[in-house]
Amino acid sequence: MDHHVTTHLLHISVVLLLFFPTNTLSSIGINYGRIADNLPSPDKAIRLVKAIGAKKVKLYDANPDVLKAFANSGVSFTVGIGNEYLTTLQDPTAAETWVECNVKPYLPATKITSIAIGNEVLTSNDTSLSGCLLPAMQNIHAALVKFNLDQKITVTTAHSLSVLETSYPPSAGTFRQDLTGKMSPVIDFLAKTCSPFLINAYPFFAYERNSNDVSLEFVLFQPNAGVVDSGNKLKYDNMLFAQMDAVYAALCKLGHKDVNIQISETGWPSKGDDNETGASLENAKKYNGCLLKIVKQKKGTPAMPDYEFDIFVFVLFNENLKPGPTSERNYGLFKHDGTPAYDLGFVGSSGGGGGGSGGGNGSRTPSPPLMFPPENPSGGYMPISSSAVCC
Repeated sequence: MDHHVTTHLLHISVVLLLFFPTNTLSSIGINYGRIADNLPSPDKAIRLVKAIGAKKVKLYDANPDVLKAFANSGVSFTVGIGNEYLTTLQDPTAAETWVECNVKPYLPATKITSIAIGNEVLTSNDTSLSGCLLPAMQNIHAALVKFNLDQKITVTTAHSLSVLETSYPPSAGTFRQDLTGKMSPVIDFLAKTCSPFLINAYPFFAYERNSNDVSLEFVLFQPNAGVVDSGNKLKYDNMLFAQMDAVYAALCKLGHKDVNIQISETGWPSKGDDNETGASLENAKKYNGCLLKIVKQKKGTPAMPDYEFDIFVFVLFNENLKPGPTSERNYGLFKHDGTPAYDLGFVGSSGGGGGGSGGGNGSRTPSPPLMFPPENPSGGYMPISSSAVCC
């Protein structure tokens, strides 16, 4: 990268800091996908991560260049292990080797706090992997115990919303019966090791596939009349919080109120194909802008009003080598050269977004949202990403 681009990135970082004071977004994280051949170097990415106020980064691997670059940055990392390694990790020795090679060398300078084993494994097209997930998690955890790292680093895995049998109304949330035999032991493991339950939640998919039934205002955190859960009478004014509470209800039905929920991926594409309804720069700006504002305000969900959760926005950069529809390459908060994909500033200070149980603004009642779970479009790396007029 030449001097002009470096200076350009520095200027962008200074401007963004004016929009996002870094002491106000302590619960925001960012996914750092790297399926591209034109991204800035990791040391340049640090400026952008800090500029948006993110204090946590999630990788889909344990890229050494990234982990070295972020040494002593104060940024916490979730490193990933791809689905393709689950079979190998059935061997405890292989798990120890992985930790020794991909975690230990970067500690303590790089703050690795979690390891995500696979991505959306239980709903993967490769059904043979589902039986490999828990043993891989157990073996990685055992390796952390051996190296006295288990009190500092959690072990978890990310799920898509398609693990739910029922998601509406949120209070009726339940896990799929055909997955219970695999899901229950995984959740038991998370509870035992004090590790979080990760969910990839995309209101975009629900709107894209059912735009005639799903209110755009409801999915974009815009003022709307809200939807009342017929089961517990709680009122929802945005879909993301309804999706989160559906997951919470499903966990409660398995006796696990004790497991912390994290949104490991959520975002909105700034561009899509003609048939990708809702994929636009304006909608991305509204979704992520309002999402960041809500996190800053530390608002809980209707069913978890006092809950301060971590949300990882998808994704830091547009990734030009992602396969699939146009949207897959346009979830980034930033373009490949480090310039914002859209204005990241907050606009407005009042309105209806926020997920509270009180009355929402708006003159009409949207149709109950159909929270159709996204299909898993890839074997290990969820394609998608992001973001401000709102609330």
